[in-house]
Amino acid sequence: MLTLLSGLNRAEWQPVLFHNGRDRRLPDAAEQLKVPTMTLPPIDRTSFWRALPEFSKALRKVDAAVFHAHLNWPLACRHELLAARLARIPANVATSHLYAGGLGNDTHLKRKLQVWTVDRYMAVSEGIGSQLVSDFGAPSAKVTVIPNGIVIPAQASPPDAALRASWQGASNRPVVLALATLDARKGLDCLLTAACKVPNAAFVLAGDGPMRESLAQQAIATGIADRVFFLGHRTDIPSLLASCDLFVLPSLQEGLPLSVLEAMAASKPVIASRIPGTEDIVEHGISGVLVPPSDPDALALAITQALTDGGRRAQLGANGYQRVTRHFSADSMVLKVSDVYRQVLTPNHGN
Repeated sequence: MLTLLSGLNRAEWQPVLFHNGRDRRLPDAAEQLKVPTMTLPPIDRTSFWRALPEFSKALRKVDAAVFHAHLNWPLACRHELLAARLARIPANVATSHLYAGGLGNDTHLKRKLQVWTVDRYMAVSEGIGSQLVSDFGAPSAKVTVIPNGIVIPAQASPPDAALRASWQGASNRPVVLALATLDARKGLDCLLTAACKVPNAAFVLAGDGPMRESLAQQAIATGIADRVFFLGHRTDIPSLLASCDLFVLPSLQEGLPLSVLEAMAASKPVIASRIPGTEDIVEHGISGVLVPPSDPDALALAITQALTDGGRRAQLGANGYQRVTRHFSADSMVLKVSDVYRQVLTPNHGN
């Protein structure tokens, strides 16, 4: 969202960020981009009849032409999208970042209402686009696939020698990095199981989440705690990437993972699960390596092979950089989103 806000042509679009005030990081970052922000309470069952008209009134006040919702599951923002429709905003669009599935039959009416409120879905991957049509019931004409994009650094960050040394220890071991929220869908317990089979490497996990304690206990129980490092939430991602030898993301489910794009933009070789979303980014054997999800043996073998062949690592990293530059840049994403805005504002755009 911040990449989009930063890249939109201000001569054509004047964005305003609506948020619920629960987490100041996003609005604070938006204000740094000189994007006006507005705090409104979330619309839920208890506040529906009060908050819905309040939200509609705020949208009319800013004279919005497009309401753009970002969805972390298909029924997210459904009340806000309804408020935008009732406010007669000319166009409603929604970026679908993740499709969890398993919505159940009792959501049928909610799904139909959600689809009615949205003029165009922007799915971040082919897999999510297909699920929106086949599972959620969105007409295919309402779904456009626009992959996530990132700002490609003009030059790579230098490795942090002190940081790298703190992971390597006296044996100068190679460093495997994972950037992820520490929750079940990231498959990090599988990574630690695989780490037991790669005894000569250090494994660095940057991120925080509900599984941190259980993962730490797993590392202790399996005798690898001395070479597994939990960094917590970090903002120095370029430095972390520059200081590792290999990037791994063993997820069970993804939308389109930004961390994989960031690793490829840093020319780091990537090993990831063969799942929808990640498959959109990584060409197996060319710009990275894909392994079956929840398969620690296959993951350990891929890591071992990559760490023992420096030439192949360099080639995978170079190919990954070329791929992310050509297909997943921030500029490309912003242009495609802007095109959708124009399309949905065109009369009879759905005909």
